[in-house]
Amino acid sequence: MKKPFLMCGFTGWCMEILWTGCHSLLSGESTMTGQTSLLMFPIYGCACLIRPVYRKLHSVPLFLRGCIYTIGFFVMEFTSGSFLKHFHMCPWDYSQAPLNYRGVIRFDYAPLWFLAGLFFEKILTKSS
Repeated sequence: MKKPFLMCGFTGWCMEILWTGCHSLLSGESTMTGQTSLLMFPIYGCACLIRPVYRKLHSVPLFLRGCIYTIGFFVMEFTSGSFLKHFHMCPWDYSQAPLNYRGVIRFDYAPLWFLAGLFFEKILTKSS
């Protein structure tokens, strides 16, 4: 489980840096500065749990698996965000975003989490 955890942690970091870099470009920042937090590594690493879920659900239609992964991402994001927020350490704050819940999850990100879950499923099942 150590290798998938590390792979998911590094992949999540890279995805976040690309996402924030693209967002900064769209916000007019020509340097396309992307960023993440060291605290995000173990959170993204938890995506390795997709592998055992996939083993149980591999016969379930792709769309339903994607929905299950999306719910899993929301649960993990809410749990970790609430925990970190309690200690004033949460690296994200969605309070000003539309469709946020308690400033730690954004429901408009559901399509992104859906695709991320299927992406992690693909890389985790290829490496097994």
